[in-house]
Amino acid sequence: MSAARARLTIDLDALGANYRTFCARARGAEVAPVVKADGYGLGAAQVSRRLWAEGARSFHVARLEEGEALRQALGPQRPAAIYVLDGAVSGSAPRLAAAELIPVLSTAGQVEVYGAYARGAATPLPCGLHVDTGMNRLGLRPEEVEALLASTDRLAALKLELVISHLACAEAPSHPLNARQAALLKHAHRLFPHARASLANSAGVWLGEDFLFDMVRPGVGLYGSGPRGRPDPDIRPVATFEAPILDVRAVSAGETVGYGASFTAPGPLRAAVVAAGYADGILRSASPGGSVWFDGAPRRLLGRVSMDLIVVDVTDCQAAQPGAMVEILGPNLLLDDAAKAAGTVAYELLTRLSSRAQRVYSGNI
Repeated sequence: MSAARARLTIDLDALGANYRTFCARARGAEVAPVVKADGYGLGAAQVSRRLWAEGARSFHVARLEEGEALRQALGPQRPAAIYVLDGAVSGSAPRLAAAELIPVLSTAGQVEVYGAYARGAATPLPCGLHVDTGMNRLGLRPEEVEALLASTDRLAALKLELVISHLACAEAPSHPLNARQAALLKHAHRLFPHARASLANSAGVWLGEDFLFDMVRPGVGLYGSGPRGRPDPDIRPVATFEAPILDVRAVSAGETVGYGASFTAPGPLRAAVVAAGYADGILRSASPGGSVWFDGAPRRLLGRVSMDLIVVDVTDCQAAQPGAMVEILGPNLLLDDAAKAAGTVAYELLTRLSSRAQRVYSGNI
C-alpha cells in the first residue's frame, strides 16, 4: 500500500454471516441480495460471488449495465437470476435478453415495449412487475395493474415471475403505511397467482411474517447497517475504512485549524493530520461532531473535512505517529453511528467511498 493511501477492508466472512442471519429471519422466503451501486460500494463482483457460495441464487441491481457486469462476473458456473429494477428502459430490450437479465417492469409503457420485443422471441421472456403500493416512485398504480390484467395480450409473450413493491417506512415499525403496503401487494399478488411476490428490504425483514412473502431483498443490512438505522447485535460490520497519519503537530491555544478557521483551539493540543478527505468518501458534514477511532478511543475531528485530509485531536495519545492507521469506519466506529454523526444514512456513507482507497478482501470469495 502507498504510504499515504487509505485502505478499505471488506470482511466477506462477516458478509456471509449477515446473509445467514437474513436467511434465518426470512422463514423460508428466498433471500435475494441487492448488489446495486457496485455492491453498495464494496465490489459487486466479489460480494456476489461470496453470496453465491452462501446459497444466494437471485440478485437485484438497479441499472442494465450493472446487470451485464454482474452476469460476466458471476460467469456461466453461477447461473443466477438477475433482476434489473430500472426495468426495460428505451432501447434496452435486446441487451436485457442477450445477458439473460430479468427486467422489473414499472410502467405501462415498459410492459408494452418489452412485450412487443418478446413477441419476436422463441420462448416467453421472463420479467418482474413493480406495483406502487404508496411510495410514489417506481411502479404501476393499482388501477394500472387491473387494466393490465384485463388486457391479457399485453402479457402473452412474457413470463411474469415476480411481483414486487418497496416499503417506504420499514425502519419505523409502527408506521401505518407499512401494513397498507403489505395489504396492497397481497391484493396484487392474488391477481397473478403464478408469480412470486416480494416486498421486504433489509428493515422489512424485521417487520415480521406478513412482510416476507416469497422473496426478500436485503441490501444495506448485508453490508453492516442495522435494521432500524442503528447498530444491531445480529448484524456484523463488513467494511473497515482506514487512513494513515501524515503528521502530528502541536496547536497552541487560540490557533485555528483548517479551511474557514472554523475551529479555534481552546487550549494547547496535539493534532494528527490524516490522509483522507471528501475525495475518499468522508462527508464534509462529518465535522463538527464526527470522530475517528484510534488507540482504543474515539478522537474528534478538528475543523472542516478537506478534499484529501482530515485533522484529528490526539492530545495525550503518544501512539499517534506518522504512518499509524486511523479507523474512520469499522468495528469500533460502526456504520450507523458514523452515519448519524454525519447527519446521513448508512447507504450514503458506503456508496460515497472512493475508489482511491486500496480495497482489500478478507475471507473466502
